[in-house]
Amino acid sequence: MQRKWFALAALAAALAPGTARAQAAPRDTGLILSSVEAAVNVPVTRMKNFSLTVDLSDRKLYLISDGDVVRTFPVSVGQEGYSTPAGTYRISHMIWNPSWRPPPSAWARDHHFEPPNSRGNPMGRVKMFFREPDLYIHGTQLPSSLGNARSHGCIRMRNIDAVELAKIVMVHGGAVRDQEWYDDTIDKADTSREVRLPRPVLLRVRN
Repeated sequence: MQRKWFALAALAAALAPGTARAQAAPRDTGLILSSVEAAVNVPVTRMKNFSLTVDLSDRKLYLISDGDVVRTFPVSVGQEGYSTPAGTYRISHMIWNPSWRPPPSAWARDHHFEPPNSRGNPMGRVKMFFREPDLYIHGTQLPSSLGNARSHGCIRMRNIDAVELAKIVMVHGGAVRDQEWYDDTIDKADTSREVRLPRPVLLRVRN
């Protein structure tokens, strides 16, 4: 297993920006997408033995198919004192256009409830729970935080990437929706939609 992870890391390095391979296939970092509307319309190809891996050191999220890295996304992870816990998890629940209620923590003392799509809502357009009720992969309006340890334990992605990933996770998790559902969900940004996955998707979080 350790040997396979080193192989995944090597492949991910080959896909990093600045390499010839990354320039030949820019979609490996999601840079071709310019809006959440475009992201939610990307066709999903079913992958064999699909899973997700987050590397806390690299601050990257990897899509894995049959042991191989097929996509890479930049993420932000937990900061000192609020570290993202390593472990093996299952994503079985997500909320599109989520609201946000501040947790009972000192850092959130001066914050207040934020409805879906409000300017102060830190959740972005979708959140995917990996350890309920308080840890999830979610979109962010602070793309400058990506590649850093800035969150309070959650895994942040660009909204564009989070929307595309959520659709991929739904397809592989057996939550079948037609394209009209996705388009309507993105269009009605102030309306939350909850999704349960019949087949939870595996997520590994590594130090």
